[in-house]
Order: sequence, then structure tokens, then C-alpha cells
Amino acid sequence: MPPAPPAPPPRRSSRRKSRTRNGRVEVPELGIEIQVPSGRDVPRERIEAALHRALELGGPRAEDGARVPSAPGAPSPNPPNPGAAPVELSVTFLEDDPIRALNREWLEHDWVPDVLSFELGEGGILAGDIYVGLDQAARQAEEAGVPLEEELVRLALHGALHVLGFDHPEAAEDRAESPLYRRQEAILREVFP
Repeated sequence: MPPAPPAPPPRRSSRRKSRTRNGRVEVPELGIEIQVPSGRDVPRERIEAALHRALELGGPRAEDGARVPSAPGAPSPNPPNPGAAPVELSVTFLEDDPIRALNREWLEHDWVPDVLSFELGEGGILAGDIYVGLDQAARQAEEAGVPLEEELVRLALHGALHVLGFDHPEAAEDRAESPLYRRQEAILREVFP
């Protein structure tokens, strides 16, 4: 498990259950912690809304929590619900140097990533740590001509979808058609109507 950045500010945690109209629990409880050691503003409510929606839609998870691979574009071999176990996600927004250090230490890649995600669940709990590069997100938002707020939500959601078991091809030209990217962009259209 990657170390947390030094001395983060107090955590803000959101915890809620999604319910059907008759009050029956529909998806597992989701705990979200959002950390921004630099104190910069991030769109917390939209991030939480996107992550809750991702959980409602589920992901390609096996009952034991292992990822089950599927061909790009193929339907998942697993039901689209991660189960009734609680889900805990931590999303930390970091500047270039700290996220590059995590990438170098844990993945042995010496570059600044836009997002890193680490699946941590055990004992019936689905959990993950997501690290989003604030500076890299700003560069990507400018390059793509989208608001920074949207790019920050996109990257947090991207990491959460990896934790839920989605993956994508490495080749950039194949990524846009992958189930992960299609789900990510559909949720973003809901959060940014």
C-alpha cells in the first residue's frame, strides 16, 4: 500500500447508502475520503456524485474480489454489482513531485501520472486508494479544452472504475472504445449535464 502524503489536512468523509423507492438497500454502503494536502479547491460534491454513480452501476468484479479479464468491448463475465460488502475509497489530490514519487516507488515508472489507483480490499470489503495529479490534470484540461473541475472528476472516476475492476487497453487509439472509458464518459455526462 502506498504511503499517504505527509501531514494531510483533516479528512472529509462521506458515507451514504443508495436505496430504492421502497427503502430496500440497492447497493453497498460507500465511504469516500477526499484529501487535498495542498489545500487547493477540488469539486468534492461532483466527485462524490460520480463515485456513487459508478458504484450504483457496478463493475466487473468476481465474488472473491479478483478481477476477471474480458476482451475489450466484450460484456463482463460477472454480474454488474460488486456485492453487498461496504466500499471504502480514498481520493488524494497531489502535485507533480509527490505523485511522481508514488509512481516511481510503487510502479517503478519515473514520470508524472494523471491518476494512480491501488486496490486494497480484503475480508469482504472493496477498498481502494486513488491519487490524482492536480498539476497534470490542469495540463490535460487545458490541452483538451475542458474545465479543470471536469478533468479532476474524470480522473477520480477513472481511478474508481479501476478499483471496481475495469481496465483498458494500453494503446491510446483503443482506449476510447473500452468499457472503462465508455462508462467514465457516460457518468461524466450525468454529473456535468
